Amino acid sequence: MKNQNKIYQFIIIPAIIVFGIISSCNKKYEGEENSLETIRNANNNVSYTKTKLDSLQATNVITSQKVQDLLDLSTLYTSGNKDTEIDSVIYTQMQAHFLTKDSNNLKPLLKEMDSLKVRFAKVNNLTTSKSVIDKDTLDFANFDVEYYDNKRTYITTVNRKAQYMLKASPIKFKKEFKFYFSNFYKKDSDTIKTTKPAL
Repeated sequence: MKNQNKIYQFIIIPAIIVFGIISSCNKKYEGEENSLETIRNANNNVSYTKTKLDSLQATNVITSQKVQDLLDLSTLYTSGNKDTEIDSVIYTQMQAHFLTKDSNNLKPLLKEMDSLKVRFAKVNNLTTSKSVIDKDTLDFANFDVEYYDNKRTYITTVNRKAQYMLKASPIKFKKEFKFYFSNFYKKDSDTIKTTKPAL
């Protein structure tokens, strides 16, 4: 009887491991297709009142949405020719997410997406934190990004960090804030890729 149990263990445990590996390889992107609607909605024109930013949960939701907007625009841009009128519009929309309009803001992100041939990206596990340097308080977002190819097949997951700021933007005598990234995918603050599909 004991020998029979050992045989089952030697068969079942490896079978479960193999099944897990196969499942991770077959992971598919289940989100919506990026389209021109993405460009219209990801323009970074929205401002937020102090009450909307009061809780950490609210800040995390807003930050997660801004990261996803930038990723969606980036996948649209890298999947195109990068030299059409619509590509210029997409690039302008991406730059609108940054406080300064510097092409270096987007280079690390676009280079990574190009090299991995990413067509879809999904942000997960986002957390925000603050660091005090001298007298300045800096806001950071740490998050995972799942990358998928044009067949919606999982490529890899990377852990990334972005620095952002909420800049005062008075509208109609109310104190409101606009969200901007100070840097995104800055290599010296990122960690290595966290998972790769099994081959």
